[in-house]
Amino acid sequence: MFPTIEAMKISVAQTRPVKGNIQQNIDNHLRFIEQAITKKADMIVFPELSLTGYEPELAKELASTQDDERLDIFQTISDDNQLTIGVGLPTRENDHLFVSMIIFQPGKERLTYSKQHLYPTEVDVFTPGQNRIYLDIDGVNVVAPTICYELSIPEHSESAHANHANVYIASVMNSVSGVDADLHKLSEIARKYRMNTFMANYVGQSGGYECAGKTSAWNTKGDLVGQLNQRDEGLLIYNTETEEVTEITLA
Repeated sequence: MFPTIEAMKISVAQTRPVKGNIQQNIDNHLRFIEQAITKKADMIVFPELSLTGYEPELAKELASTQDDERLDIFQTISDDNQLTIGVGLPTRENDHLFVSMIIFQPGKERLTYSKQHLYPTEVDVFTPGQNRIYLDIDGVNVVAPTICYELSIPEHSESAHANHANVYIASVMNSVSGVDADLHKLSEIARKYRMNTFMANYVGQSGGYECAGKTSAWNTKGDLVGQLNQRDEGLLIYNTETEEVTEITLA
């Protein structure tokens, strides 16, 4: 049995990170969020570790928690605009570091989803997260947040389907050499489980990789309905009811 989906406008951001500079990345995020609000989006999700760039060697120095006061602006915007926001940040608990997404929902306590399936090069730095998070957006739509390598683990998308998710959003740092394989996997996830599926990726350099862009959206048939280019920062917005796609380039 496949879940139905009520009308939502979901946006995924394609950013060029500033290495290790949380405040500058926050300021850049606000430009994207302003555009999402203008287009009346219900949700916006940024790439993996979007507030620091994908920089595992800096994670210990930069790690924080969901209660970091620098993040309060996102909660205020979420409350004032009925917008769910997902940003990437390395987080710390005792001596453990995590690849995390901090999630801000209108009128709710912020949440932290930490990557459960680590890429092999990450295991010496980070600890796997233990708890899945599924976001009940409006009493009908259920969003499954996903962080990069997890999209390659079949049990991850299987679990999302089993928990009635109808939206699957992958926050990634994907290189030029790896992106096409992951685009295919996400299309198959969308088709197999009839979930609206999204990927938010970087452009430019991060973590020593040339990032591939191609931030994308798929409908419940697995058809690619929108994709940004490989060069520019931008925003992709998809209306799940009308299937209208809006692509915005940010200079």
